[in-house]
Amino acid sequence: MYVKRFLDFVMAFFLLVLLSPLLLLVSVVVYLNFGFPVLFRQQRPGLHGQSFVMFKFRSMRNDIDTEGNLLANELRMTRFSQWLRSTSLDELPTLWNVLKGDMSLVGPRPLLVEYLPLYTHRQGRRHEVKPGVTGWAQVNGRNAITWEEKFELDVWYVDHRSLGLDLHILMLTLRKVLRREGIAHAGDVSMPRFRGSSHE
Repeated sequence: MYVKRFLDFVMAFFLLVLLSPLLLLVSVVVYLNFGFPVLFRQQRPGLHGQSFVMFKFRSMRNDIDTEGNLLANELRMTRFSQWLRSTSLDELPTLWNVLKGDMSLVGPRPLLVEYLPLYTHRQGRRHEVKPGVTGWAQVNGRNAITWEEKFELDVWYVDHRSLGLDLHILMLTLRKVLRREGIAHAGDVSMPRFRGSSHE
């Protein structure tokens, strides 16, 4: 655990320094497209379900209806939104979460806090490790697979995690990002909301 945390810190620090010009450039482009705030902040569950604030670049407009409610995601997405997500550039600020220790470079992706009571006991085991910027589910389908398949892959990672596996996942992630695979689920702009599984 301590070795993984040390490597996470060193790699996140190195990447933040190396990619700082790109981070600045993306910040400017996001501002030109969506205005302030440039960063999207949201509470996400981390290790043992404890929440933290996750950072990403904004990838949608804040359009609202006549009652002041945000419009559906697909109505707030733009061509730039789709490009930003397909390149995974919106994920770069999560390196700050890795540096802080909220996340790891590799682990189950942090989902919504409201999903916590919907998990089966087995699905909830994904929180036995820190969430990751990328993970086993991301390199084996990402958003193109079902929630149940995603959670099974997360639990498999929890049971088989090692530094060697993490390195393998990081290498596969680079290939997935370059190929822009599994960005969205069929019939959705990203992934439909999780409503709970019908079986334990």
